[in-house]
Amino acid sequence: MNYHDITKEDLLNGPGVRVVLWVSGCCHHCKNCQNPITWDECSGLHFDEAAEKELFEALEKPYIDGITFSGGDPLYINNRKEVCRLIRKCRENYPDKSIWLYTGYKWEDVKDIEELKLTDVVAEGPFIENLKDNNLEWVGSSNQRVIDVKKTLAVNKVTLVS
Repeated sequence: MNYHDITKEDLLNGPGVRVVLWVSGCCHHCKNCQNPITWDECSGLHFDEAAEKELFEALEKPYIDGITFSGGDPLYINNRKEVCRLIRKCRENYPDKSIWLYTGYKWEDVKDIEELKLTDVVAEGPFIENLKDNNLEWVGSSNQRVIDVKKTLAVNKVTLVS
């Protein structure tokens, strides 16, 4: 898996102060995507042991509220194995920090990925330019949903973050 950046103190991609891993690779290619440079899975840097160490050292800081996986698309088919491993490791090492994941896939198409049950929030759906809404929190177009994963699994019905 490749990645473009590890943001160590982000305030825009989930609540509180977060670490964000920006992965490479996306098949959605949404018109006017905010991050098209990440579409090519070969772009950026290889996510190696040094990158993983950097990611987890950033997460260790007590003022960090959690991690957000973004990109690109963390659930792009060639990213899934590594991202799922990282989700498991984050949950094991930092059980009190929240895990957010952004994906262009619909929840219904990815909800059976076991590691998503370890996340707190999945912001899902492709960005659709003619549904762009600057008043939305956490997403860019009105078709996208910000799903509370724990509540969704508990009631077996998609529940949005309120």
